[in-house]
Amino acid sequence: MRVTLVQSAPKLNRTNLSDVCETIKELTDKSDLIVFPELALNGYLLQDKLYEDAWNLDELDELCALSRHVDIVIGGAIKDKGVFRNAALYFSHGKLLSQHNKVHLPNYGMFEEARYFTKGDVFESFYTPSRRKISMLVCEDLWHKSVHEDLVKENPDLIIALVASPARGFSDDGLEIEKQWYSIIKTVARECRAKLIFVNRVGFEDGLGFWGGSCIVDENAHILHKLPRYETMIKTYEIMIKTYEIEEIR
Repeated sequence: MRVTLVQSAPKLNRTNLSDVCETIKELTDKSDLIVFPELALNGYLLQDKLYEDAWNLDELDELCALSRHVDIVIGGAIKDKGVFRNAALYFSHGKLLSQHNKVHLPNYGMFEEARYFTKGDVFESFYTPSRRKISMLVCEDLWHKSVHEDLVKENPDLIIALVASPARGFSDDGLEIEKQWYSIIKTVARECRAKLIFVNRVGFEDGLGFWGGSCIVDENAHILHKLPRYETMIKTYEIMIKTYEIEEIR
C-alpha cells in the first residue's frame, strides 16, 4: 500500500481546498492513500472565522470526485446541524466513507477549541473498499487512556492520527512535545498491534509554530518513516497492511 504523508502549512482561509485538490491531482497515480493534517482545510486558529469558513459537506464534492482514484484523509472544520465539528474525513471510491468528530477538545493555555467546536462522542472503526479496518483520531484524542482502551477493543489494522501540534518545551535535549507525542503513538501502535500514521502540520499562525515530524509507526512501536521538523514536505512510502475477506462493505 502506497501511503503519502502531506506535511503542509494550511492558511487561515478557504483557499486551502484548491491547494489540497491540486496536491491530490499530482499524487493520484503515485499513491493509494493521501493523508493531510488536522484542520488542513481551514487552518488552526479560526476563532470567530469559523462561522464564515467552516465547510458544509456538499461543498467538498471535488474531494469525493478525486477519491474515485485515490483514498483521501483530511481534517476540516465542518458545519453539522447548527454546530461545528473538528473532523477527520475519509473519502474513498467517490464518497465520504467515514467522519470522525474530535471528542477531546482542548481548552487550556493556548487552546480554545471547546469554545468554538462541539465535541464528538464516539470512537469507531470502518472498513475501506480495499478491506482494511481503520480508526481515525484527531490530535488531543490520543492523549487520553480511555481512548487507547477503545482502540484496543476496535482492533483496527491501521490508525490514522491527524494533528496540529504547536512546538513547545524547547531544551538542549530537543523538543519535549515531540518526545511526548512519539511516546504516545508508539504505545498505541504496540497496544493495538496496528500500524499508525501520524500527520502533523507545520507553519506559523499568530505566534504559534507547528513542528511537523509526521511519521509511520509499525506494530512493534518502531518508527518506519519520519519527516523532518518545521518543513513542508510530501513523501510517499510503501507499507504492508493486512486485508480481510468480507462479504460487503457498508
